[in-house]
This record gives sequence, structure tokens and C-alpha cells, in this order.
Amino acid sequence: MSASPLVRVQREDFDAAAEGRRLTDGRRDVGALVTFTGLCRDESGTLSALELEHYPGMAEAELTRIAREAIALWPLSGLTVIHRFGKIAPGENIVLVVAASKHRRAAFEAADYLMDFLKTRAPFWKKEHLVSGDASSWVAAKAEDDKDAERWTKPQVLP
Repeated sequence: MSASPLVRVQREDFDAAAEGRRLTDGRRDVGALVTFTGLCRDESGTLSALELEHYPGMAEAELTRIAREAIALWPLSGLTVIHRFGKIAPGENIVLVVAASKHRRAAFEAADYLMDFLKTRAPFWKKEHLVSGDASSWVAAKAEDDKDAERWTKPQVLP
């Protein structure tokens, strides 16, 4: 890929379809476009909002570093990462990854890789605001996220 990835950390919402078109309009070499949109869940009706905080500058730098790793590993023709911050209500967008490539496997794997490492390495913190009005609490890191990311560091067994 000759272009650098587009990485944004922003308060405002994003348009996933528009971001996909940005990577494909006028292109004849793109055969696959994979998009992942992470949404805020209501946690079975208990969550009124999720508040995301980040370390400005550091968050963008780490997302860019992870995106460049993906570009080095897969033949991508475009890559976009957008992560929101601030208070986000259930059903609203949190994160977007769009990977474009000639072939589907590269686009799928790059998007998956990016999300696994975004969850474990990007400096974002989440606070849950409850419908009940009980005290808000910070969300702890999840062991499952670390386990997901570990698979990328293990040698791949080929059939």
C-alpha cells in the first residue's frame, strides 16, 4: 500500500458507508472492502452511557502504529481507523475499521488484527454510567482481549 492509513480520534459520529466509499471511489484495484463497526451495548438494559476517555496524541500515535503494522503484514490498498471519545449512548457507534484490498482474506485479517490490538494497546479508558444512577465505574481490561491478540504472535500452522 502506498498511502498512509487514515486514523482519527474524534468526539463526533462517523459515517461508515462514506468512509468505505472514500477507499473505493474511482478505484478498480479493490476487490474487497471489510468494515467493522463497534457499537455501544446497553448491557441488558443497565447501561445509560459509556464514557470513553483517551490520552490525546498518544491514542492517535498508537492507532497509527497498529495500522502501519497491519499494512506491513497484508497487501492493503486502503485502511481507515476511527475511534470516538466522550459519552456514547447504547446503539451509537464507537469504533470503525475499514480495510480495502485486492482479496478478501487480507482485508478480513487486517481488520481483525487491528481490532485485537486496538483493544489491548490503544490508550482508551471506559466508564460505565448506569441507568439505576448507581456510581459509575471504570471497565477493567479483559483477559479475552489479551488472548485474542496473542494469536497474532504465535507461529501460524499451515495445512
